Amino acid sequence: MPLLDVILGYDCNLWCDYCTITAAMRTRSLTPAAVVAAMVQGRRDGFDRLSITGGEPTIFAHLLPIVRRARRLGYVEIKVQSNGLLWAQTANVARAVEAGVSSFSVSIHSHSRARYESIVQRADTYDAMVCGLTSLVSANVPLSADVIVMRDTLDELADSVAWLDTLGISRVQLWFVSLTDGNADNLDSMPSMTEALPAMRAAFAEGRRRGMTVRSLHVPRCLLGDDAGHAFDPAAEGVRVVTPEATFDLSRSRLAGQVHVAACRGCIDEAICPGLREDYLARFGDAEVAKARDRPSVRPGAVRLPIV
Repeated sequence: MPLLDVILGYDCNLWCDYCTITAAMRTRSLTPAAVVAAMVQGRRDGFDRLSITGGEPTIFAHLLPIVRRARRLGYVEIKVQSNGLLWAQTANVARAVEAGVSSFSVSIHSHSRARYESIVQRADTYDAMVCGLTSLVSANVPLSADVIVMRDTLDELADSVAWLDTLGISRVQLWFVSLTDGNADNLDSMPSMTEALPAMRAAFAEGRRRGMTVRSLHVPRCLLGDDAGHAFDPAAEGVRVVTPEATFDLSRSRLAGQVHVAACRGCIDEAICPGLREDYLARFGDAEVAKARDRPSVRPGAVRLPIV
């Protein structure tokens, strides 16, 4: 089922050290009228699922009126993707559910207090994040958690998955860090996928042991090997992204895999794997994929195959 993904604006009440949003971008947002127009057009085009994100969508005063309007337009699933801080107040959760939010996703970054607050660069926020998670769990609403895969979090990915299970959260997504826009120069934040895989495999194993669903975004299936079943490509379902600057298909986003390199040719998963992101190829090239496929590697950027 296709999904309309609306970025209300780029402003946020945190300043995560790996965030791709720049200071200039934080001033940009969609007007409520523009959001409604996008939702109306989405319904005309057959979209009945809506995701609202940012930036941080909960800091926008028109969030709940937009949710109510989306319900009246006929969106049957409405998700809010958030950092969870404002959900620490149970009344905020109740108001969101009453307005029509049907599911929630929270970016936890890390389960460790010290590391979390180091990443988000705002002191005394960890407890609010945890309270937000527990408020959502207590409300018995569909909930997933996003965990960033970056060099600083590799040693704790499995522990973060286990910690989420103790809170009652059974769905986790591992997001591979991106070197775009605000994070373009933070090269050390991105490990190679080969470096990250042992920690990711441990997180998958921990999730399987606990009966959880742990999914991986942005890592090609050939590199995941026996864990390829954990690969998830949200663009495969058909996602239209609406931002303050443009509207486009998620498969064309710089934050999604777009490039099939030479070694991808003939892979049985080529039709369902989006390939590598441009920022990853610029940093590490295609040698890892070539090795996994037992093919020669080429200079990054030298070969571009059509996206299937």
